[in-house]
Amino acid sequence: MFAYVLRRLWQMLPTMAGVVLLVFFLFNWVGGDPAYLLAGKMADAGAIENIRRQLGTDQPYTVQLWIFVKQILTFDFGNAWSTGEPVSQIIGSRLGPSLTVLIPLTVLETLFGIALALAIAFVRGSLTDRAVMVACTVGMSISILVYIIVFQYMFAYQLGLFPVQGWGNSLGENLLHYALLPIIIGLAVSIAPTLRLYRSFVLDEAGQDYVRTARAKGLPERRIVWVHVLRNAAIPIITHVMANLPALLIGAFLLERFFGIPGIGREVILAVERSDFPVIKAITVYVAVATMVFNLLADLLYQAVDPRVQLK
Repeated sequence: MFAYVLRRLWQMLPTMAGVVLLVFFLFNWVGGDPAYLLAGKMADAGAIENIRRQLGTDQPYTVQLWIFVKQILTFDFGNAWSTGEPVSQIIGSRLGPSLTVLIPLTVLETLFGIALALAIAFVRGSLTDRAVMVACTVGMSISILVYIIVFQYMFAYQLGLFPVQGWGNSLGENLLHYALLPIIIGLAVSIAPTLRLYRSFVLDEAGQDYVRTARAKGLPERRIVWVHVLRNAAIPIITHVMANLPALLIGAFLLERFFGIPGIGREVILAVERSDFPVIKAITVYVAVATMVFNLLADLLYQAVDPRVQLK
């Protein structure tokens, strides 16, 4: 196991090098000169050159690339161009609110998705199954903006059950007061595609020969579902959950923007609006690292779920 982890970490280095080069290329050749963006339309050549010198963009590209690599290795991306606040401090302060919404949403989505998928998969072809699939298709066809507007209007404005916007200082207050409606909306949006996907995973396993053999031996249906079907269906489910976790940090920007949650997704939007490249580059690199780490954790969880899985 230890040798496998070391080998996977070593294999991450070329991927990380590719991410670094791609990010550096996009922000230096495609992104344009940040000095013009920060100086404003009325700035003269002297002011623009002064900004380039302060930002270090007047250095040769090889020097800038080495500075970028050192920033990644030291986890120090300097200060944000728009506010002067350290980038590491910005990300650290924004990560907590995002996780306050992300973790409960992921847990509830996974548990509800598995439970409903198991219930629906074993009545495949029935009226209940068709009705649920139609409801999922309709739910997936509705934009998340519609969910946000309708839920805010009904539950926050009309009924007054939740605040429309805001964020507190304590975890309990945020989780039970400010984050509850965004979590409900996120669950309403994600449960339909999750149920359809998990249902297909369960049906793939339910049609295998080992399930028919288990039924022929007279094993209880509950044992077949929980021990045989779910254990094998858990492998693609783990892949789906782990692959989605880094993306959810950024993908929840609409919820964070509409509800005023000071999270990572909202910070990305603000950084793009301000052309704050250090913040964007740092978040891009961190998401890439998180994706690779979660993929490694998914492989390790495979063996925990099913010891027959051999890690290579």
